[in-house]
Amino acid sequence: MSQSGQPEIKRRRLFAGVGTAGALAAAAVAVPLARQAEPAAAEPPPAPEKGGGYQLSAHVQRYYQTAKV
Repeated sequence: MSQSGQPEIKRRRLFAGVGTAGALAAAAVAVPLARQAEPAAAEPPPAPEKGGGYQLSAHVQRYYQTAKV
């Protein structure tokens, strides 16, 4: 602290600058990795011929039993 009881502003600016530089460095590394990880647009699977979709299976029935109020 300085003589007037105020903390040193230089030290605060130094730590703020170091934190900002670290965050920018992390972002610079993460952005290219995220762009590489994006999958290419794939076609949706074809619709089933006989309707398909929802099926009342054993685990679905068990859920309905446990969800009753």
